[in-house]
Amino acid sequence: MKLLVVIDMQNDFIDGALGSKEAPLVIGALQKKIEEYRKNENPVLFTRDTHDKNYLNTQEGRNLPVEHCIKGTAGWQITSKLDTEGCTIFDKSAFGSLELARHISECYRDAEEIELAGLCTDICVISNALILKTVLPETPIAVDHTCCAGVTPQTHKNALESMKMCQIRVF
Repeated sequence: MKLLVVIDMQNDFIDGALGSKEAPLVIGALQKKIEEYRKNENPVLFTRDTHDKNYLNTQEGRNLPVEHCIKGTAGWQITSKLDTEGCTIFDKSAFGSLELARHISECYRDAEEIELAGLCTDICVISNALILKTVLPETPIAVDHTCCAGVTPQTHKNALESMKMCQIRVF
């Protein structure tokens, strides 16, 4: 069994407050990947960056003073172009999700591979990939570069190279 983890494919990261021109370009390939996982009866999990109205008073908010992914707003929603029906969604208040890692280590410990895709490669994708690599060091972790986008093309590329150095398969 393989597991797909879709990171933060939310409106604010696609065409909202922190959107980029590259982010919308990964949606089609990612939807095909989700369909393939489902066809093969492999699980798909999602994460959702989640902040509240005091975001600007948090450490992240002071370093990135752009309100985004405020719980309950349109920007917080996962794009309707991806099918999340029947999938578990993990709300996370930080770049990485310990709750996601715990769930995977308890429920999917025997996965032959955990694949990550989504946004942003250079912040949340890499954070979750490294947490999963730490929690499950013998489980292969992979990232499909065509189903990810970074804050910029250069930081996307840098994150992919960093993940390769940490024995995460990038393809």
